Amino acid sequence: MMNNPIILDTGILIAFLMPKDKFHLWAVSQLSQITDPVITCEPVITEACFLAQRIHHGQATILKLIKQGHIQIPFILNQEIEEIDHLMSRYASVPMSLADACLVRMCEIYEDSPVLTLDSDFLIYRKHRNQNISVIMPDS
Repeated sequence: MMNNPIILDTGILIAFLMPKDKFHLWAVSQLSQITDPVITCEPVITEACFLAQRIHHGQATILKLIKQGHIQIPFILNQEIEEIDHLMSRYASVPMSLADACLVRMCEIYEDSPVLTLDSDFLIYRKHRNQNISVIMPDS
């Protein structure tokens, strides 16, 4: 198992790729300072690639980051499907996306890993039913 990887959410990838995004400089700064592995899940990559269709070379850049090992995808959905189903049911009122459920589950697996996100829902979600999730996000 990896030592303290950073768990990457969709919004950070999009902000990183879009110079006009209001969080672009923050995302670039955060990602440039990371020395630990950056991990995510396939649903995040799927969301990011969908949103990156409108960004010049956006999808290609995301895939390149994976190919070069800057982003790793250790999460296997079919091995965690029961926990994912439980999380999505528990947070149905939020509602919780598949990508968010996978990231919360990754927080349970990688205990000391924060989520790098722009999504305030991670302040609501809990790992192991009642534990706060450590987040890295802009102040506002």
